[in-house]
Amino acid sequence: MIFGNLNALPQAGLPAVLRDILALPQCSLAALQTRDDGRFQLPGAEWFCTVGPSNTQRREDRHTEYHHQWADVQVLLTGEEIICAGTQNTPLATDEERKPDLFITTTAELPVSMLLQAGDFAVFLPGEPHQALCAAAEPMTVRKAVFKVPRSLLGV
Repeated sequence: MIFGNLNALPQAGLPAVLRDILALPQCSLAALQTRDDGRFQLPGAEWFCTVGPSNTQRREDRHTEYHHQWADVQVLLTGEEIICAGTQNTPLATDEERKPDLFITTTAELPVSMLLQAGDFAVFLPGEPHQALCAAAEPMTVRKAVFKVPRSLLGV
């Protein structure tokens, strides 16, 4: 996992492919905040992004997920949320695949938590468990951009 802010990309230590995506003018904080809700994908790009509102919830009401084929880059555009994460994942046969490449687990330990505010992002590589949209204080509606970057672009 990697945490950072769109206004300080060089300090985040991102893999080059992720840094190059987030450095695009269309992916700046100002551009993402003014983009209409929905999915966008640049012509010829293997990655895509979905922008829209979500509701935070108490941590105990949120699920923990991971992916095999995609990295998640979650960028908070408005509001605040806590994202909890683990450094290790041991997938089990009992993990539920709710949608293609969206696995829900109940066994991952999540020792890391980070408060995200507008412009902050969290990157989860394939296999890294994460629990997004946890309420920081009270549940609220936030607006996020979630980039999906295929594993093949990352070389992992």
